[in-house]
This record gives sequence, C-alpha cells and structure tokens, in this order.
Amino acid sequence: MAVICVDAGTTVIKAVGYTGSGAEAVVVRHETGVSRPAPGWAEQDMDAVWDAVTRTVREAAAQLDGDGPGHDRVDFLAVTGQGDGVWLVDQTGEPTGPAILWNDGRAAATVDSWTRSGVAERAFRLNGSSAASGLPHAILAWLAEHDPDRLARSAANLTCGGWIFFRMTGLLAADESDASAPFMDLRARAYSPELLELFGLEWAERLLPELRDDTRRVAELTGRAAEQLGLPAGTPVVMAPYDIVSTALGAGAVRAGQACSILGTTLSTEAVVERPDLDGDPVGITIAMPGGYLRAFPTFAGVEVIQWACRLLGLRTPDELGELAASSPPGAGGLAFLPYLSPAGERAPFSDPLARGAFQGLSFEHGREHVARAVLEGLTLVVQDCLAASGHRPEELRVSGGGSASAVWLQLIADVTGLPVLRSADAEVGARGAFLVGLAATGAATGVEQAADTHVRLRPAVHPRTGPYGDAYRDFLALREAGARSWPLLAEMRSRS
Repeated sequence: MAVICVDAGTTVIKAVGYTGSGAEAVVVRHETGVSRPAPGWAEQDMDAVWDAVTRTVREAAAQLDGDGPGHDRVDFLAVTGQGDGVWLVDQTGEPTGPAILWNDGRAAATVDSWTRSGVAERAFRLNGSSAASGLPHAILAWLAEHDPDRLARSAANLTCGGWIFFRMTGLLAADESDASAPFMDLRARAYSPELLELFGLEWAERLLPELRDDTRRVAELTGRAAEQLGLPAGTPVVMAPYDIVSTALGAGAVRAGQACSILGTTLSTEAVVERPDLDGDPVGITIAMPGGYLRAFPTFAGVEVIQWACRLLGLRTPDELGELAASSPPGAGGLAFLPYLSPAGERAPFSDPLARGAFQGLSFEHGREHVARAVLEGLTLVVQDCLAASGHRPEELRVSGGGSASAVWLQLIADVTGLPVLRSADAEVGARGAFLVGLAATGAATGVEQAADTHVRLRPAVHPRTGPYGDAYRDFLALREAGARSWPLLAEMRSRS
C-alpha cells in the first residue's frame, strides 16, 4: 500500500508519500508565487498552482516507485489546500482570472460596512464566523461592483482544494469545511438562503458548488489528470477538509476539548468542539469537520512577521532570530510589539481592517536582541489572545507549521499560555490530516479518531516555566487598546500618501 497526500499551501505545494505502515516516506515541495498587483491585493495563478501540484505528485509517485517492493501502487490520493478566497471558473472549468486569496484586503471597506451596520453579527448567529476581507462573500461583493464582467463569465466559485479536486476528478464540489464560512448554516450543515440575502448576494447562489460531507469524499481520477500526474486512471481521490482543519487533525486534535496552533503563514489557534456556539462574541470562525466543529482563529499575519523581522535585522534564517531573541531577557527590556503587519488589517481574534503593527516603548536602550525578543513575544501573545477568545482551556496545546521548529518560540508559547506544548513528529502535518481523512473515507480505518490514534506521533512536550509572563497578556491587551486609537488616523495618512 502507498498513499500520496497533497497539501496546497499559499506559497508552497507539498506532496507526501506514505507507506503501508503510515510512515512519511517521501516529501516533495514546490513553491508557488503570490502576486500583489495593487496595495492590499493577493492573487495567484490557478493554472500555476495546478502545474505545481502535478510536479509534486509525479515526483512523489516516482520516489515511491523506487522505494522497494509493494510501493509501486498508490491506493488513493488525498487533497487539502489553503482556504477561503475565490477561485472562479467558467462553464468549461477554466479560470476566469487569478484566484483572489484569503489574505486579500481589497474588500476591507465592504467588511467594515457590514460590521458597522450589524450585518456581520447577524450572520455570525447563523454560521459562527466573523466577516473578513478574504472570505468569498466580501470578494464577490467587491467583484460585483468593480468587475461584473468576470462574474458574468464565471459558473462556479471554488476554493484551492476544490480547484485541485476538480482538476483531478472533473467534479465541481466543496467540502463542508470550505463552505462553512460564509454561506453555510452550521446547524443544518447546508447553504443558507438567509445568509445570501443578508449580504445582498442572492445572485451568487448559482456560483456555489455542490456540498460534499464525510460520506461523499471520494471520486475517481480522470484519464486526463492521470496522464498529467503519472498515476493510473480511476485512482481514488479524497477531498479532505481545508488546510487548517486537516492540520488540526494531523496534529491529533480530533476530540472535543483538544486544541492546536498552526505557526505558519497564518497563526491559527483552534479548539475542537462538539457543537457550534452561535451566541458568543462574534469573532473567529467555526468550521464543520469530521465528528464535530473547529473553533478557529486564523490571523492575517503569522510566520511572515518573522521573515519580515529577519530582513529588518539582517538575519538569514528564523533560527538566527530565535538565537538573538534568546540573548534578551524576558520582556525585551520593556519593548512591546503589536504584530498586525498585514495590509488587510486583522481578522482574529478581532476583526479590524485598519489594524496595524507597532513597536511600543522603543528607546536608545534597546538593541537588536530586544527587537527580536519583542517580535516573538508579540506573536506568542496573539496565540494566547486566540486561546482566550476560544473560550476553552485545553490540557495541552499541539503545534505545527514552520514556526514549530523554533525551540525558543515553543518555550515562549509554553511559558505565556501556561500549557504543555507538543509538536508533531511529521514534516507535513496538514498532509497527515488528509491521510487520516483518506483512510476513513476509503474504509481503511473505522474513523478519523481511530486513524489518529494509530498514526499521529508527537515529540516530547515542552513544559511551561514559572517566570515573568504573569501579567504579559493583560499588558498586551492594554497596549493594543491604546494603539488602536491611532489606527483610523494612520489609515487617513496612508490615503494621502
């Protein structure tokens, strides 16, 4: 037995080959580009994404073929990918333009108007998700005003995972996780005409692809796709939940009360819950997943903040940033950092398109090590902020993503949250989650929980230390509240520049 799982991230496409025992045997990665043709925009060439998928799968399959007897047959493919955004195709399935991504900010004014008018909160009471500029409703509303011709030429709106599934199977479909925000009534687990009407998007119903639940995840690889991927036609293809859900599953967060944090392009801190809470504060998103729901807080800015800090400080790698930060005392000598660097503002655990980052308390007494420490502490406090907003206090926090390789950051997260932090032993945790879903969908496991119990491996826990972070979260909130008063003025200044 062999399995290939695709995890199509925002900047890197991964294909992971698994042996019959479930071990990671092959990991192939290809980068994909994100274009920013205007301030706040984030787009991707859909055909380029598919080309990267074909390259990674072909290479993974070739390496599995050469891995010894019994590895020359792929039992199934499973697909997960970045969520949200719009990936519009015409009647023939061809893209009508570039994908507009989850971190695009062009529709910020639309989201602001929904928030101010109360539309966003009323919608939350149906689907458990706050409005954000990178969600389909906001982008579709923007396109209706600014590019109606593209909408007229479009027949379906997919997500990244739905686009890849379509190219593999010829079927236009959406996983329940992808559809959860913003058009799904979570209690009914079906598209909601009331939500479409609330956003003034009744006309967009024709663009919504068929929903597929846990019982209808599998389709067959077409002959054309098989030729491109180098696999036999008819190979089962599994549509797994989108990446933040698959990553939670791959980290072993499969039961109510478990939580994880993805330290990646987004910082997404997530708790598994039995049922959606539609009566709480209208923040974050709620996503249908196998066996329950995921209460998630995916930020607009994550590890990209660390990459920015490396450039700022003349460092080559994030490891160097961690080493530099470790040379500063906790608290960074009184230097605080608000890590809201995305041009789209912030969406979790609060929504404000005007949010911007800042160093606070900077003086001549601060050096490069204090800046590095403040950056990591600021990001860590965002993780704590999202945990607090979730309303759940887990016994431990599972972590994954590129940032989880930093021992300094993991210790900071443990110290600030007060929780043991467990890192996945897998190189690609989202793909592992797709693997688990694939096992359940094809009948190779009785369910995702059983598959996780068998195949999820974790490294030893990083335990919290008693230290100087007892008041750090309270101080962070106070500093953010003070800084937020300047955000409208800064927005006005940007408009004049």
